[in-house]
Amino acid sequence: MPVILTEWLAGLRGWRADLTACLMGAVSALALPPVYVLPVLLVTVPALLGLIQGARGPLVAARRGWWFGFGLHVVGLYWITEAILYEAARFWWLVPFAVPGLAAILAVFVAFPAALAWRARPGWPAALVLAGAWVLADIARQFIATGFPWNPLGSVWELPGWPGDVMIQAASLVGVHGLTLVTILLAAAPLYGWLGRGAAVLGLVLWCGFGILRLQPPLPAAPDLTVLLIQGNVAQGQKWDRSLMVSIFRRYLDLTHQAVTQADDRPAVVVWPETASPALLQTDDRARELIAEAARGTPVLAGSVRFDEADRPRNSLFAIGDGGVIDAIYDKWHLVPFGEYQPNWVPIGIQVVPGGGFARGPGPRTLHVPGLPPVGVLICYEAIFPSQAIDPADRPAWIVNVTNDAWFGNSTGPRQHLAAARLRAVEEGLPLLRAANTGISVGFDARGHEMARLGMQQTGFLPVRLPAALPAPIYARVGLWLPFGTGILAMIAGFVVGKTRRNIKYENSPLN
Repeated sequence: MPVILTEWLAGLRGWRADLTACLMGAVSALALPPVYVLPVLLVTVPALLGLIQGARGPLVAARRGWWFGFGLHVVGLYWITEAILYEAARFWWLVPFAVPGLAAILAVFVAFPAALAWRARPGWPAALVLAGAWVLADIARQFIATGFPWNPLGSVWELPGWPGDVMIQAASLVGVHGLTLVTILLAAAPLYGWLGRGAAVLGLVLWCGFGILRLQPPLPAAPDLTVLLIQGNVAQGQKWDRSLMVSIFRRYLDLTHQAVTQADDRPAVVVWPETASPALLQTDDRARELIAEAARGTPVLAGSVRFDEADRPRNSLFAIGDGGVIDAIYDKWHLVPFGEYQPNWVPIGIQVVPGGGFARGPGPRTLHVPGLPPVGVLICYEAIFPSQAIDPADRPAWIVNVTNDAWFGNSTGPRQHLAAARLRAVEEGLPLLRAANTGISVGFDARGHEMARLGMQQTGFLPVRLPAALPAPIYARVGLWLPFGTGILAMIAGFVVGKTRRNIKYENSPLN
C-alpha cells in the first residue's frame, strides 16, 4: 500500500500536489492535543515524503512542505480566532487573516526541512533528513522574532492518563524536540523495508520500556506544603470591566479564605492566576492587606500588572506575605508578540499594541519566599518554551505556572497550553502547579503525572500536596544542545550513510 500511495503522490504536479500536501498537514493536526489521533501520522508523514521525493527540484519540494505546514498550523491554531472575537469591534477585520497569516509564517519552518529531504535517497535516509532538519527548524522558531514554539510534533505523546505518563518520560532525556524527531521517524515507518519497520517497532518498545521503568521508583520525600490553586473563572469580557472589579476581587478573596480554612492550618501557599487581581498590588496597600487577611498569614502568589520606573506596564507575579508585605516580584519575560508587546520590526507608524505594550522582564528567575521552597515562575505563554523554564544556576524545588486562557474559550488552545506545561515538568524534573483563570488548573508531579485537576469554566479552588523534585534530568542539564546535536547527526546519517540524491541512481524506486 505505501508503494502504491507514493507512486500516485510522486505523479502529482502543480496545484494538485500543493492541495494534497495542505490536506495532509491539516489531517496531521488531529494527532495534536487534545485529539491524539496518532495513527493519522502513519499516512500523512509518508505522504509528505512521497510528495517531496516526487518534486522536480528542491524549491518545489519546499513549496510542498510549506503547504503541509500551512494546513498543519491552520487547524492546530484555529483557536486564536477566539481571542480576536473578544475585541471584534476593533479587530474584526483580522479574523480572516490572523490564523492563516501566522500559519503561513510557521509553514516556512516546514518548507526548509522539505527542501533538504528532497536531496536524500527515498526511504529511511529521507526520513532521517526530514526529522533532523524539522527539529533544527523547531528550535529556530523558538527564537526567531521572539519565538512561537507552539504545537511541536513531539507533543502528540502527551496522552491523558497512564499512557501519556509512559510516553513522555523520554522528554527527560531529549526534550520535546527530541520526541519530535522520533515521532517523524516512527511515522515514516511504512516507507521502510521490513528490517526498517522492525527497527521502528523495536524502538517504540524500548521507548515504552524506558517510560515504564522511570515511573517505577517512588518519588523522594515531599515537603510539607499544600498548594491552593484558585480558579476564579472570570470571563474575558468581564475581566477589565471597571464596574465588576470589586466583585471580582471579592470572589478571589472569598475563594482564598475558603481554601485556607479547609487546609486545617497545615503549611500552605495560595496561588492566584495571571493578572487575577484587578487592583494594582504594587501600590494598593489596602488590597494587599485584604489578601493577607483572607489568607490568614498564608503566603499568596498573585498575578497582577505593575508599572516600572519608566512607567511601562509589566505582567508580574507578586509574593504577598503576612500583613500584605511584598516578599518578591517576578516579571514575565517571554511576551506574546502583538498581544502583549509590539515587535520593533513592525514599520514605524503602524500601531498594533497601544504604547508598545508591556515591558520585558530580565529572564527566568527563582523566587525565594519566606516559608516556601524556592519556586520558579512561568506566566502563561512562557510555559511553551523548552529549556527556558527555570534559572539553572538557581534551580527551584517546584514550578508555578499562572495563566489566563479565558481569551481562547473552551477550545483546543487551553488544552494544548496545558500539554506544554506538563512536558516542562518532565524536562526539568520538577513538580509544576498551574493556576488558570477559567481552567484548566492542574497539579503535575516531577514526572508529569497529573495529581489533581479543576476543569474548564469552573469556579473553585484546588488543593494539591506539593510533590518532591527529582535530580536534574539529562535534558535539564544539557538543554537544547542535545536535540540540536541529535538533529545534526540525523541529517548527517541521512546524507552520508544513505548517500544523496545526486550521488546515486534509483531508477527502480517507486518515487522516481
